[in-house]
Formats: sequence, C-alpha cells, structure tokens
Amino acid sequence: MTAPLAPLLAITQGDPAGIGPEIVAKAFRDAPEQMQGCFVVGEVQTMRRAAQILQGPGRCALPVAEIADPQEAWQVPPRCMPVFPLPGLPGPLPFGQVQAEAGRAAAECVRWAARQALQGEIAGLVTAPLNKEALHLAGLAFPGHTELLQAEAAEHAGVPLAHMPVRMMLANDALRTVLVSIHVSLRDAIAAVTQEQVLETIRITHEALLRALGRPPRIAVAGLNPHAGEAGLMGREELEHIAPAVAAAQALGIQVIGPEPPDTVFMRARHSAERPGAFDVVVAMYHDQGLIPVKYLGLDEGVNVTLGLPLVRTSPDHGTAFDIAGQGLADAASLIAAVQMARRLAAGQGQA
Repeated sequence: MTAPLAPLLAITQGDPAGIGPEIVAKAFRDAPEQMQGCFVVGEVQTMRRAAQILQGPGRCALPVAEIADPQEAWQVPPRCMPVFPLPGLPGPLPFGQVQAEAGRAAAECVRWAARQALQGEIAGLVTAPLNKEALHLAGLAFPGHTELLQAEAAEHAGVPLAHMPVRMMLANDALRTVLVSIHVSLRDAIAAVTQEQVLETIRITHEALLRALGRPPRIAVAGLNPHAGEAGLMGREELEHIAPAVAAAQALGIQVIGPEPPDTVFMRARHSAERPGAFDVVVAMYHDQGLIPVKYLGLDEGVNVTLGLPLVRTSPDHGTAFDIAGQGLADAASLIAAVQMARRLAAGQGQA
C-alpha cells in the first residue's frame, strides 16, 4: 500500500444532540482532499443519521464505513466517512436537548482519542463541539475540552495537574489570541491575573508558536484594565503583575511587549492582505477579552488550539448550536480549518 501522505487524525463526534456529527459529515462530503487520513471516533448510527441529514435534491449521498482499526481510514475512498465505533455509546439521541448521556458520549470519544494520541497511535485529534452543561449532568468535573485533555495528559505523564499547564489559543487568518484563564467566572479570571500566570502564558505561547512558525513569534500582552491601567489610575494589575511578567519574559529572550491597551492591541495585531499585523499573537487576560475580537473577525474559519499539551488538538471555535441541530444548516468551515491546522501542527510545518 502507498505510504500515507498526511498524519492520521481522529475526529470526535461531539455532543450527538448538537451540530457536531453533521458538520463532521459535511466536511467529509464537501472537503474530501482535506479529510484524507481522518476518521471519526463515535457511534455508527449517530454518524449515519448525520450523513442522512445532508441528503437532499442535488446533494450526493455520504456513505459511512465502519472500521475496526484507525489505519483502515487510509483505505476508505473520498466522500466516504470512516467511523471507529466505541463500545457502550448510546445510539442517536434527540436533537437540541441537554442530556447526560450525550455529555458522557462526547467525553468518552475525547478520552479515547487523547489516549491514542498520547501513545503515538495517531498524530492528533480534532474535537467537534460538546456541551458543558451536558458534561456536568454526566458527572464530569471538567468545564470543557481543554481541562479534560489536560487531565488525560497529566495522568499519562504521571504528574500532578499543576505540572501540565495548558492554554487556549483561538486563531483565524486575521488574528491569534492566547488566554491567561479559560472557563472561569469574570471575578475568578481577574484573580488569575498574577505574574506567575501571565509569565507562564507568555512562555507557553512562545514555545508553541516558535515550533509552528519556525521563528520567534512577536507577542503583545493586553492589559486587564481600560487603557492598560493608566499608570495605576484605573487599576494596579498592570503595574504589579502584568508588567513584571513581561519583563521576566524579555529577560528570557522572548520577543514580547506590554501591557498594551486592550481596546487597540487587537486591531494592531490584525493581519490582512493589505497590511500585516504588528504582532503574531496577543496574550489576553481572560476568555471574552480574547475571544470576542477573534470571533468577530472570522467565526466561520476560526480554530481553537490547545497549547502546552504533548499532543496536537484543535477544534472549531463554535459550540453545539442546539437551535439548528439536525437541520443540515450548520457550516463546516471552522471544522475543516481545524483539520487543516491540526495536520500542519502534526507535520511540524506551516503556520498555526
């Protein structure tokens, strides 16, 4: 058999009550070249239902091939979806409802794919959206993919969770941003802005993008307060935590500046065909500060990348969209972009 041309990637089905299965099916139907060497981890009937949703006048049918080994994905022809079934997953569940069984199924697929990646059996994983409330109902203590993957990686390495620091990066063609804190309340996010946390975020960002870009990245660090605190007039976090972290990173040879006013730094970093961005990435102090500008500039093709893990993981930068699940309306562009980025990262080349 001809040697594979691309890294082998697992795609998790996501929450079966949401749009995850149908955007995965749509990607296999509409982007056959990009999906070569990918396979779905999930439940076969759930994925067959997703494929059937896409059928209609003028639309080609999408066959589903059940595989017994991930390597069989290479033998599946284009516009056919290879599915590796996990035992014990529920069959098709009602669309648009938060369900414990759906949360458990989504988590089991992620765990299996993460363990395969950590063992070197696959090159990486792309995760379709899951629902955080469904995870909670399933009795899982993780607020999202990032924390679940962090726990799996720490267990695999035999280290405490604190020794496996991870960060979330959202990226599209116009902007990249990395978050100091992720899925916590705004009050807790402000408390997380410490010199140690900010410095660790800068370090993780530098190491990840150095590998992805093949050169030291230009990093800007956003302030927490309006106008980056105005020298302490609008808050002291910049003086007491953020600026010392930036100085410590600079002492390590990292190309970083800040704290920069958060209302302008994202515009300065924005990349376009007419004007390259002034920075390769912006370190944001909390979830919404960083994600709102990235999603505004390109939700359709935005990609979520987990930095700091000993594996490659990407995902679309949208949620389960329960309101349109099962209608065939969901756009697969972000998932396809996530596959393309995972492939570049796994191959050790190209931009993140």
